[in-house]
Amino acid sequence: MKSAHAVAALVAILNLDAAALQAGNDIYPARPVRLIVPGPAGGGLDVIARAVVQQLSERSRGQFYIENLSGAGGSIGSSSAARAPADGYTLLVINQDYIIHPLIKTKLTYDPFTSFTPVTLVATAPETLLVNPSVPANNMKELIDVLKANPGKYNYATPGYGTSPHLASERLFKLTLNTDVVHVPFQGAPPAIAATIAGNTQILHVTLPLVARHVKDGRLRALALASRKRVAEFPDIPTLAEAGIQDHEVSFWVGIVAPEGTPRAAIEWLQREIKQAMAQSAGKTKLESLGFEPIAGTPDELQRHIKSEADRWSKVVRDANIQVQ
Repeated sequence: MKSAHAVAALVAILNLDAAALQAGNDIYPARPVRLIVPGPAGGGLDVIARAVVQQLSERSRGQFYIENLSGAGGSIGSSSAARAPADGYTLLVINQDYIIHPLIKTKLTYDPFTSFTPVTLVATAPETLLVNPSVPANNMKELIDVLKANPGKYNYATPGYGTSPHLASERLFKLTLNTDVVHVPFQGAPPAIAATIAGNTQILHVTLPLVARHVKDGRLRALALASRKRVAEFPDIPTLAEAGIQDHEVSFWVGIVAPEGTPRAAIEWLQREIKQAMAQSAGKTKLESLGFEPIAGTPDELQRHIKSEADRWSKVVRDANIQVQ
């Protein structure tokens, strides 16, 4: 009898969740919502996810929380999210690596185009090329001269093999500049930043918000932004295009997806609430203070962005001969 009551109670809970989703924002979320971040705490994904969680928690009766599941270049977290129930209570925070990993890894348990449904593109930030102050280069021209005069002597750090900074750097240093620079991959951005500050690696490619304070205090020297325009907080850092290197725009972007089959009402509620939160001064100011540009677009816009990124990075993987693992 007790088991029958337990089953009945479980059915009632599931029915409540279904009714909440059908009713829209009157009830949903009826219980805590998990945002899986497939990277370490302190990384770009984590920083944005926590800003979104704070805003969503303040705007709803539910509780949103972060679960960091790093490892295997982000595929551990993505695989876990793909296996989660499609009920609106598990979300996945993504960036370029969500697209790149399926291009270079053969044993993934998810497909970025069929395992998830898009919610929104949250924000973007420029990628940045930096050096340890010991490197005798104050701009890109001087760095290129140094690298060509010292083939194989210098190395560059990235958040990991197959990440967008790795692919973008290979395209820049190998395909465009024809220089011999050694790639040193790390498990996430924080150790790559620490190694370059310490001088163990000389060149660094990461998103600007993660190194802004180190640039300000002189522990890292920013040579160029891989963006279309300069940023207001650092008006003296030129773009790669201004440095004479065209067609190398790379933005760090953050989006949110949900397991395929998640009720449309949940997707619509999430996108609407995130958009409104990012439009308000508190949410907008929070992201801008971190160096990100708020976007909060529609699910269709995120879907088109994912397709565009897949086309871009598949070409880089092929041209730079990035090895499939």
